[in-house]
Amino acid sequence: MNRKSYIGIYLKLLFAAFFWGGTFIAGRTLAGSVGPFSAAFLRFLIASFFLFILVYIIERKIPVPEKKHIVPIFLLGFSGVFLYNFCFFNGLKYIEAGRASVIVANNPIFIALFSAFLFKERLTFIKILGILVSITGAVVVITKGDITSVFKDGFGIGEIYIFCTVASWVTYSLLGKTLMKEISPVISVAYSVWAGTLLLLVPAFIEGIGHNLFSYSLIDWSCFGYLGIFGTVVAFIFYYQGIVALGPTKAGLFINFVPISGVFLSFLILEESLTLSLLIGLLLVCFGIILTNLNFYKN
Repeated sequence: MNRKSYIGIYLKLLFAAFFWGGTFIAGRTLAGSVGPFSAAFLRFLIASFFLFILVYIIERKIPVPEKKHIVPIFLLGFSGVFLYNFCFFNGLKYIEAGRASVIVANNPIFIALFSAFLFKERLTFIKILGILVSITGAVVVITKGDITSVFKDGFGIGEIYIFCTVASWVTYSLLGKTLMKEISPVISVAYSVWAGTLLLLVPAFIEGIGHNLFSYSLIDWSCFGYLGIFGTVVAFIFYYQGIVALGPTKAGLFINFVPISGVFLSFLILEESLTLSLLIGLLLVCFGIILTNLNFYKN
């Protein structure tokens, strides 16, 4: 890849993180009126519709997956859509969102470690340092500068759920890299999202989506649209393209921008305060990205 191609991939990963940061705003708006499984189901139902339109535009048809791809597709849907949302929403019943975000910020560490173990990706000292610096920046933002606050409370079922969220995303990322070797990112994302939507159908109806569907407000539907189109279709494709081009380790590092973009959007949209810890954290994340990719022109 040349320099221009790398810049394009990095911009896509930044936009993916930005769109995922926006999902916290949309999710917070929906929290008071829509159940978690119902919100997840409608998000991915909308996403499935637009993803298959995109597949048809690109491929001029809807390719049927080969039999050998069916199980990996459902594993992606189970890990990255169903299990992620199940663990995430249940975890937030027991612990606050900030604490959960600190745990989720460890995604890149586990992606890097498992990539090194499974795919033999090399982890140099500088790359490890970059990962640690970037994650430190995310933690500074989430804890508002008081990093020790992470360790003040006990370890319970909420933390276990959120660690399972991390495990589900790591699984999703690593399985995705394997599947991308055989089918394109857009087809993989489309079918994995469709599989996850099917898995969410029964829990959503148990939650009462059939009864509540026509009572949702225009704002609710706007949030569903954002979550489905930008928070899923665009962000997932950009993220997968990053995995294919850079590998899970480098692409996964950009997940650290998600809480930062979420805080910035909260400041712009919800008028929450813009703190010094946010700015310091942002600088640390950017510096970590630079350290991890010092030799990217040679790759």
